[in-house]
Amino acid sequence: MNYLLTYTVYVLILSVLMGISTWKLFKKMGYSPAFAFIPFYNYYLIQKATNHPKWWIALAYLPIVGPIMMSVFHLFLMKHFGKTTFMQKLLTVILPFIYMGFVNYSKDPEIYSEDDLYLTEEEKNAKKKETFIGSITFAVVFATVIHVFLTQPFGIPTGSMERTLLVGDFLFVNKWSYGYRLPMRPVAIPFLQGTIMDTGQKGNPKDDPKSYVDAVKLPYWRILQFNKPEKNDIVVFNYPQDSVHTAIDRKDPYVKRCVAVAGDVLEFKAGRLYVNGKPETILGDQYEQHKYVVYTGKPLDIPALYEKYGFLPVQEKQDDKGFIYDFQGLTDETANEIKALPQVIDMQEHIWPKDSAAVSYKLNADRTAYTKNVDSTESIFPVNKSWNPDWYGPLRIPKKGDVVSLNQETLPAYRWIISEYEHNKLENRDGKIFINGQEADKYTIKQDYYMMIGDNRDASLDARFFGFVPEENIVGSPMFTWMSLQGAFKDSGSSYQAPFKVRWDRMFKATNTGEANKTSYWWIAAGLLVLFFGWDYFVKLFRKKEKED
Repeated sequence: MNYLLTYTVYVLILSVLMGISTWKLFKKMGYSPAFAFIPFYNYYLIQKATNHPKWWIALAYLPIVGPIMMSVFHLFLMKHFGKTTFMQKLLTVILPFIYMGFVNYSKDPEIYSEDDLYLTEEEKNAKKKETFIGSITFAVVFATVIHVFLTQPFGIPTGSMERTLLVGDFLFVNKWSYGYRLPMRPVAIPFLQGTIMDTGQKGNPKDDPKSYVDAVKLPYWRILQFNKPEKNDIVVFNYPQDSVHTAIDRKDPYVKRCVAVAGDVLEFKAGRLYVNGKPETILGDQYEQHKYVVYTGKPLDIPALYEKYGFLPVQEKQDDKGFIYDFQGLTDETANEIKALPQVIDMQEHIWPKDSAAVSYKLNADRTAYTKNVDSTESIFPVNKSWNPDWYGPLRIPKKGDVVSLNQETLPAYRWIISEYEHNKLENRDGKIFINGQEADKYTIKQDYYMMIGDNRDASLDARFFGFVPEENIVGSPMFTWMSLQGAFKDSGSSYQAPFKVRWDRMFKATNTGEANKTSYWWIAAGLLVLFFGWDYFVKLFRKKEKED
């Protein structure tokens, strides 16, 4: 209800501004001046008076799409009163209510007919150009509706979900999988996530230009939620601890596997995942992968390995004893095959020692043991635990309605939930915890939380580092891979760059079925495109012939 109330307030404000700046123009068009103040109906009358499709008004107040359509309607109105120069159109778009008010309160605004506007050949050409621009605008609006309200494209730039999702896979995400989350920043540039561009300057990323107006905001609301994320679902969500963007739906999008839901107990033992005391279930299209360190007397043929397995070592080193390769995503089967290569002297799975919170490894000179390169409890969630990615938990995932005890030991696990995700004022002073000014030793969880972890367990920035993912951050689930490009993103940590090619066998495959050997339907998509453009071509050809006859 808070969403609808806030939305209604914005609509009323816009309607008042519209009425104040155009009432005299409506009177000139033969309508009551009061109609200029009525939401939707005011734009309906503009469409009617200017001979444009009236159903377009259905888009007038939609988030993100609405501001575009309002600008279009304002341009129609100003053109109706003869304001057609570039500067007049620019003022209508960037200062709509100010410029329309200027025209409204001018001495005697007059309606111009089409005959008045287009008399010369030059003006006829201008009309054709305007028609073309209108077609482009409507195409952008249509694509924006799809992007905002149905499905969103998403690229895979890192290997955290290898082999299930490859670097260079491009997905379509179903925004209705877990109920549709309504946009929270309704005034925004279409197709951009958080920022317009990365300035690349040293300093605070918060200073990069935003792609949305942060001051115009709507609260979180999810509609038609018939399903919630379940264990083993691949889920797209907004990164919870993105400090650059305060808007939930504008935080960076991540894709991981949901390994534990609200109420579950998660634990890693020697790099293996257990949920509620049971080993995880490995799906048909899921590959359990771990980090291995390989020692060789001679260099490995990295291009040949990439061609065969589709991965690269993250680190390559050389010492007086030979070469060291750090592979962060090997299945047991692949590890055995690499171990059998003639160049390989030794190969060890990297597992962190228990009770050591470390972020990278350091091998002893005799190659017999690992020591911690970085010993920092802030490398893991919660910050006060001496856990690491291989020995983690047990940790219970908070569930809506849970009453959790608060003290100095438990507070790090719930700090972000209380202060950031559930929007309370949290203070920790003199050994006491205060929520909204009141001392507290308990807290009731207001929403469900999830643990999202990558299939490539030792090469994934996931919930073991950033913690619980709130339900309000859930975007949806991937539907299918519409494009897959090897070499689209640079493989970090390796001197070898994978050659560019199209992975045809991955295109138009469903991504969330859990089945192995899924069929690619790219040829069906290609056939549909040929039919669409072929039909359009023949229709235009037929119409042209009719005109000639």
